[in-house]
Amino acid sequence: MRDRELLAAMFSAAVTAADPASGLRAHLPDPPAKGRTVVIGAGKGAAQMAAALELIWSEVHPGHPLEGLVVTRYGYGCETRFVEIVEAAHPVPDAAGLHSARRLVEAVNTLTEDDLVIALICGGGSALLPAPPSGLTLADEIVLNEILLASGAPISAMNVLRKHLSTIKGGRLAAATKARVVSMIVSDIPGDNPAFVASGPTIPDRTTRHDALSIVEQYGLDLPDRMIAHLHSPAADAPTPDQPVFARHEHHVIASAGVSLEAAAAVARAHGVTPHILSDAIEGEARDVALVHAALAREVALRNRPFTRPAVLLSGGETTVTLRTKGGRGGRNGEFALALALAIDGYAITALAADTDGIDGSEANAGAYVDGETVRRLRAGLDGRALLDANNSFEAFSGLGDLFVTGPTGTNVNDFRAILIR
Repeated sequence: MRDRELLAAMFSAAVTAADPASGLRAHLPDPPAKGRTVVIGAGKGAAQMAAALELIWSEVHPGHPLEGLVVTRYGYGCETRFVEIVEAAHPVPDAAGLHSARRLVEAVNTLTEDDLVIALICGGGSALLPAPPSGLTLADEIVLNEILLASGAPISAMNVLRKHLSTIKGGRLAAATKARVVSMIVSDIPGDNPAFVASGPTIPDRTTRHDALSIVEQYGLDLPDRMIAHLHSPAADAPTPDQPVFARHEHHVIASAGVSLEAAAAVARAHGVTPHILSDAIEGEARDVALVHAALAREVALRNRPFTRPAVLLSGGETTVTLRTKGGRGGRNGEFALALALAIDGYAITALAADTDGIDGSEANAGAYVDGETVRRLRAGLDGRALLDANNSFEAFSGLGDLFVTGPTGTNVNDFRAILIR
């Protein structure tokens, strides 16, 4: 098997391992004795989660009807029988998301203690569920997301801020119902804190509006005055886990990056390559993370240490990109890949960096391939360093034909990086 084929096979195994079906089956709740079962959800893989849940539910609990609504990104829907799928914008929210967020609240706030809510939550839900508090608008949520996406702040910090500028995040969606809520979560968050996935619409945590204000200061976020005023107001306080409304609720992380990396490692071993999982929770500036990975890969290539060849370095997590210019195209995996290519020029190294949901940033590719010849090939007509400085990795890899394109995968456990050293 050629190197790129092997990397693609490892990615495929990682995505397959993140299929939520097995986790849904393992944690499937019993239907209520006399109430309704309502499914809600949000995220880039929420439609596929709903479809899987319908099949498993009809098999395990025949005769107990399901109903509900989940929100996913445009183009990520799929066919379902009982749960309605609606689509909205990601990564910048739109009016469809605003309407969908309202519908989700309406779907649960008339339920009783006899009813059951199954919440299907995965990455991307933050942008798909805009729900600005009084005094703020959808336009403000769009501004907030644009500021956060350009800030370089880690996803955990972004979501602390989001949940204190929302009427649905930070556990508020679950707090809107008297029904029992069982949340099924596909984690795209380093460390797998369920309250941070999609900014935790059904899971409260103990972060406060004061924490949100500290993040604004730490990252120098230039938020509009009306947002700052809201964060100074008690109206920004989110519910806490010890409130009685959450007493009967439960949650389960049914897929995560750690399991996916182990699956990729098994593929490498089967092809005679020793895998080394560095971490499933790597954060930081994408180009800086790339330099650290490149230094380790070069050490293996040059000196056969700390690992012997052939080896593949595997890592996951979620890096960030601080935008240096406007108009650049490409996501954090493209940024990582281009920075890595510049740092492994001339070495017998081949790598793949991709997002497990199939979309890197706002483009149609999951990520990109690079190797020790990438920079030489770029020099034929493109300046790799200039493109990196312009946050324009998409143009670099599109020009080379090295984009990694999968289409929507139906899951999301964040970044996948595999660096193969022969």
